[in-house]
Amino acid sequence: MSKDSTVQNYSELIPDTIINAIESVDYICDRRILALNSYENRVYQVGIEDEQPIIAKFYRPGRWTDEMIREEHNFTLELAEADLPVVAPITINNESIFTFENYRFSLYPRFGGYAPELDNPDHLLQLGRILAQLHNIGETKAFVERPEISIEDFAIKPVKYILENNFIPDYLETAYTTLTDDLLIRINKCFNQAGDYKSLRLHGDCHQSNIMTRDDKFYIVDFDDSRTGPAVQDIWMFLSGDRQYMTTGLNDFMEGYTEFRDFSARELHLVEALRTLRLIHYAAWLAQRWEDPAFPIAFPFFNTNNYWEEHILSLREQAALMQEPPLVWHRP
Repeated sequence: MSKDSTVQNYSELIPDTIINAIESVDYICDRRILALNSYENRVYQVGIEDEQPIIAKFYRPGRWTDEMIREEHNFTLELAEADLPVVAPITINNESIFTFENYRFSLYPRFGGYAPELDNPDHLLQLGRILAQLHNIGETKAFVERPEISIEDFAIKPVKYILENNFIPDYLETAYTTLTDDLLIRINKCFNQAGDYKSLRLHGDCHQSNIMTRDDKFYIVDFDDSRTGPAVQDIWMFLSGDRQYMTTGLNDFMEGYTEFRDFSARELHLVEALRTLRLIHYAAWLAQRWEDPAFPIAFPFFNTNNYWEEHILSLREQAALMQEPPLVWHRP
């Protein structure tokens, strides 16, 4: 689907359409709608008469197939059935994907909370315990429809898109091209050093904003980017800052993780490679969505000379970090 059709589709997602969609699955709305902080999809808190509000996610056209969305939902429901603290979709007559007019949407219970403190050893310990149990279930079966985290999808294709669509200013094009060529070599080297890691079903986008804590408990939300890949993909986003700080955080996290699951230290070779892939992919994601009117409003800093200069600087820092030894895990 072209970008123009996606933009046109979302432009027609007006409050009446949202309400009619929710009421098509037998909820009665009180007409209170609050747009939430989401850009890939459109997500709203919708008031329900005499009940708690619910969350409605309207999917971006052309991104995931129904089968891919259903795999994500089934994985999340599987985790919830195992009493893991995840926010799973609401099912109605054993269905979790609903359609109204040209829209596909899903519904979730509303859940409030705040992000974990990644400098709090107890928070990292608890997150380690939860992620280990999630990974234990993630390895029991494989995704069939959902893709794997790959260098092709997260670096090669994104770089090609950025260059072919002339997002890089002319004076930076040579620097960007030569740098990304070098980064691909270093990323491949990191993957080779990691060896044949075990692939499993993952959350895929397990950063601080997708974890909520309430009443001293943690809950994982938004499995929209769930993919197959190495366990460390769900771990490295909890690790940032200088090397000593990351090492401390890693060991706090692993203290909880290894209560439920073993971890291959070889995967630590992937930490900075995966961080680099995310940086490259994120820039291309913004570029691919730039015709969506929501994006220039939400990301006014993007596609300026200053943005690309800083992006190249960040990638150069990643090139250096990938040359360093992996973080040290003091295995018990």
